[in-house]
Amino acid sequence: MEQAQANEHLTLGEQLKGQGGNTDNAGNLVAAEAEEPANESWKNASQRSIICQEESICECPQLEAEAIKDNRQLLGFQVRSRNIDWRRFVQPLDTSVRSEAVYLGRQADLLYSPRRPVTEENRRELLVCHDMMGNYLEDRHFHSSEKYDDYRFQHWSAVDYFCYFSHNYVTIPPSGWLNAAHRHGVPVLGTFIVEAPGPLDEVLASEESVSRTVAALTRLCLHFGFEGWLVNVEVTVPQRNMPNLYRFVRELTSNTESRVPHGRVFWYDSVTESGDLNWQNELNARNAEFFRRSHGTLINYAWSDQHLDRSARQVEQEGSQRRRVFMGLDVFGRSRKGGFHTMESMDKIAGMGFSAGIFAPGWSFETLRTYGYNIKNSRGDEQTNSAFLARNEAWWARIWPALATHPYRSLPFYTDFCVGSGRRSYDCGASDSGRSFFNLSRQSLQPSVPLDKNAVHDFETAFSGSCSLLVANYERAFRLFVTDFTLTRGVLLLGYAYKFGGAGSEDHVFEMVVRVTPLRRNDRLKEELYLVCREHNGWTLAPHRCVLYPVEEPLPPGIVHAKLPQQAGRQGEGWHVRYFLAKFDGPVRVEDIGVMCHRPPGSKAEAHLGAVFVEGPTLEDWAATRSQRKEEVDVYRQNMWKRSPVGN
Repeated sequence: MEQAQANEHLTLGEQLKGQGGNTDNAGNLVAAEAEEPANESWKNASQRSIICQEESICECPQLEAEAIKDNRQLLGFQVRSRNIDWRRFVQPLDTSVRSEAVYLGRQADLLYSPRRPVTEENRRELLVCHDMMGNYLEDRHFHSSEKYDDYRFQHWSAVDYFCYFSHNYVTIPPSGWLNAAHRHGVPVLGTFIVEAPGPLDEVLASEESVSRTVAALTRLCLHFGFEGWLVNVEVTVPQRNMPNLYRFVRELTSNTESRVPHGRVFWYDSVTESGDLNWQNELNARNAEFFRRSHGTLINYAWSDQHLDRSARQVEQEGSQRRRVFMGLDVFGRSRKGGFHTMESMDKIAGMGFSAGIFAPGWSFETLRTYGYNIKNSRGDEQTNSAFLARNEAWWARIWPALATHPYRSLPFYTDFCVGSGRRSYDCGASDSGRSFFNLSRQSLQPSVPLDKNAVHDFETAFSGSCSLLVANYERAFRLFVTDFTLTRGVLLLGYAYKFGGAGSEDHVFEMVVRVTPLRRNDRLKEELYLVCREHNGWTLAPHRCVLYPVEEPLPPGIVHAKLPQQAGRQGEGWHVRYFLAKFDGPVRVEDIGVMCHRPPGSKAEAHLGAVFVEGPTLEDWAATRSQRKEEVDVYRQNMWKRSPVGN
């Protein structure tokens, strides 16, 4: 405290020298060298402060996300975590996890559910702007809090960009959000927001100050491992500063794109060409220059049908794509219908071919207060948790028909459905005695479509992680994962963990259903084969349908995921693990994975799915598996693909 008070009497340049910042000969602020903290080895930490000695119990504030309040902190890189190598804590963005998006027909239905590819002509994207209660809540911690019912985001397969928003000058996204998004292949943006003129006046004072600020913002991306910025200028800008504001947007876009992997910068519809703070609610000549200098514009959410029409005309004049215009949509319903009526607005956006920018999807959590739920419980509350998950799934299910879905494509594929929080942790069906946790870094790969009315995340039991999927739909097969797994060797290994709670009858059946298509299919025909993976005696192959028998012998070492047992069979707390191994007579593609459960009339037995694993083994792995129940499926030679015109 005494040191902080002493610093108030130092000049700005003297304070920066003490904090690692620099000044030029005239005493102007100069950003610290942009590369040093991102590339500096962790071995040098011993020469600095001691950080995070015991990660399992560490509450070190340097491992918490924090915002930057002013240019002094920004240019001097004055954040508590400046000496931490964040590569140890943030998973890099891996875009190979997913493939190009598709539009789904009947998103929840697995059988005969068409999907239409996204092309340059019909592409629309989705930016999700997480703006909840000021942000930097329990999610700011790297290590776990105990508030397991807090807001979590699971619907990454529809998202192209995720922005962590706050009303601080510079918002650095917390590591948990970075890890959850990056695991699903989604780039993350921080926020540069100006709500008082002083800081922006300093930035726009000269071309040099613009460049220094851009270098400092780029440095933050590189150090903390996120992909870019949403720029939101909410003040009037003097006309004399407009050239440098344009310069700032252009340089930030150029630097971010060239130096930050997958870098992106978006401009928020606020200031016009005259410098006035005047939200246009459309793209027009007054804000088009910002559109030209950035990767896209997020339009304020108070638009009308006429605004959509004028935006379309402006995009045409720009010779650009409509997908670069993200029409804002506030879930709280400011200016347009929100909440469970959001689809009405989404339909208009999609109908015009624009992308969408969703503000505050945390509405599904925040508004629980109006129904008497305590969302402030520091350790979490199961009623709040269940209500939020159900409400959240229902909201996303309603708008999903307007969204495109990115299929998973990387093998091996594994998920235990952990949402990044739990009442306890599990391993092979057995729970530990640990405390509840909220840690988005622990989030596993999530279902590709909303679970609404088909299944729910259940925190009472799990095979691994923190929760399982409790099946709610026993009437028809439903989709869990949209996939694009290419099996060039034609070998498929599918594993899953399941249980029927309280069921001892053979009449209770749990099936995983896999839709397989030829690798080189006829685009005019719908060629597909459904693999039904279940416990049964024998196997069958018929046109468009193949029933597989589970392999019970041990699989070759290293072929299954580390969280799964090497050999199928019964595990703790009534869980069963099953593996299915098939070799086709040619290369195939796995395009969908779903669930179908059967139980006798009157049965109240509850089916749970705890984990799913998919791999494309080598032919050597196939040969090394000593089992009479691995199947050779001659689908090409026997012409077992179902053939019908696309759209039927």
